Amino acid sequence: MNNIPVLCVTGESLAVTYEAALVKLYKEGTRFKTQYDKPGDPLSLDCTLNATVMNPELDPMIHQAFPGGIDELKEYVMELKGFKDHWVKNMNDPDDTRWEYTYHGRLQRYGSWKERVEENGKMIRKDVGFQVDQVEHVIQKLVDQPYTRQAQMITWMPNHDLQVYDPPCLQSLWYRIMEDEEGLQWLNCNIRFRSNDAWGASFMNMFGFIRFNREVIADEVARRSGKEVRLGRMNWQADSYHIYGRDIAQAKAMLFDRIDTMSLEERTFNFGDDFIREMYEQAEQATLMKILKYDEEHAN
Repeated sequence: MNNIPVLCVTGESLAVTYEAALVKLYKEGTRFKTQYDKPGDPLSLDCTLNATVMNPELDPMIHQAFPGGIDELKEYVMELKGFKDHWVKNMNDPDDTRWEYTYHGRLQRYGSWKERVEENGKMIRKDVGFQVDQVEHVIQKLVDQPYTRQAQMITWMPNHDLQVYDPPCLQSLWYRIMEDEEGLQWLNCNIRFRSNDAWGASFMNMFGFIRFNREVIADEVARRSGKEVRLGRMNWQADSYHIYGRDIAQAKAMLFDRIDTMSLEERTFNFGDDFIREMYEQAEQATLMKILKYDEEHAN
């Protein structure tokens, strides 16, 4: 029998848990080919991962060992909040090379997609299908019944995703609130990915959804309910948690070969640090300009 290893890690903060997951994969993962390999690429490292961040907003929150920077983290959070939802392609246009979906689009307008259609003698771009605002339903369910087991959102649309080249990696988000003896509410979350690029994307994914949970879900539940909502544990489930073979050398140089010679403080940033937070907030304007430039270059 030959099985894919199921690896489990738990950590107090995001940076600590992320690093533990990568190290566990590096030491105990199996080798796999992928459909994205180029000739000569080494086999990838792969596993099924279950990682739990016990205190998602605790510092150190940001790990330095990922292929991106503070600006990219802010841009990704904005993407998860819908700032790039209009970047998706017209699905009936084979020459349209834009994205097939955004996560936020699937969560807030599940069941719909864009097409160019003729109306009154003109070609226009419009939503096709049906629309379910899962974000709104989840928030209201948590307000009405914090202990519900039904507060979940999905992304998978089989009518499209079984055929496209790059279907959504994110599959579902599930929420439930526990209330402590002081009346504080703790938003617990399970997030499942069918495929998660451990080196190239997972840190940004994890950071992004922590901010999504804070800014989109928890803050709105708190506003409507009048109760304080804090982020409880985030359980991160990845069916395939992998480092592509072509990225292993970079991961070794930036993380695995440095752990024994660098302290945790040297490998991480505190999101609560004034300088880091200033960089993060200032990146919003640059991201808005980037989106505007893209919009000017890509007509509907």
